[in-house]
Parts: sequence; structure tokens; C-alpha cells
Amino acid sequence: MRAALPRRALATGLAALVAVAGCGVRPSDVIAVGEPPKGPVALTTTIILYLVQDGRLSAVTRPSARPLFRTERLALLAAGPTEEERARGLSTEVPPEADPFLVTVKASGRMVLTASAPGGDLSPLAVQQIVCTAAALPGSPARISVAGARTSVDPRDCPA
Repeated sequence: MRAALPRRALATGLAALVAVAGCGVRPSDVIAVGEPPKGPVALTTTIILYLVQDGRLSAVTRPSARPLFRTERLALLAAGPTEEERARGLSTEVPPEADPFLVTVKASGRMVLTASAPGGDLSPLAVQQIVCTAAALPGSPARISVAGARTSVDPRDCPA
């Protein structure tokens, strides 16, 4: 039993020596690579909008210098696709007169998005665009209502 203790200690010591020696990192001199970068760091975030392609919703990502509020994202829907997005066959059903939007969260947790255009003037696809774009933000409720100047659309969830 006494002979096993020195063997075990020797094996442990050898294993530690092999682990340290086998790490593959060799010492080197300082490597000069030039000046460090200067100036402000350009941080971008990605926003998700739902546009229309071939009569169906299509999730589109756009870079943004900062996170956008729901009302700002919905304003982008009303402004329509970028030139590049139009070239890819994307469009919007949300009319320009729907902007500005008002976002209200009810005590029940339901969100109501009120467009400047009457809710009844929005096509079903425009309502889906609005609901899905608003729901794309973290923390959004599952069901969202879209209202207009004179009418309201029942609560919806994003089918996309």
C-alpha cells in the first residue's frame, strides 16, 4: 500500500508536467501591428419590418444606428420600401396617411396601435404588416389591436 502512494504522486506530477509543457504556446517578442483604431465606434442594430412580396408578408431586416420605437418602425412601413427593397419586389399596403401612429398598452396587457388613417381604410394585409412589425419587438404582447380615426380592428396575432 505504501508503494502505491509514491507511484500515484509520481503519476500526478508527470501528468501535470505534460499538461503544462504541452499547451503549445511559445514565448515570442512583441509584435508591432500599428496604431490602435481611433474615432467613434459605429454601432448598428437590426430592425425587422414586415413588407409585402407577391401578396404575402415578408420579414425584412434593416440596419439602424439605434434601436427604434414602435411608432418609428410603423412610420417606416407607411414610408414604404427602400429603393433596393422595391427592386426585390417588396411593397407596402400601409398608406402614408396612416402615420403618425399612437401606441397604447391597456391594463390587460393588450396593445392598441392607432393609425391616423381610419382602421377600416386599412387593407387586411396592411393590418397584418402593422401587427407583425409591432410584435417583432421583444416584450410585445401576443395579441395586438389596430385602430384608426373612426374604426377598430379586433385583436390579432402575427400569422407570419
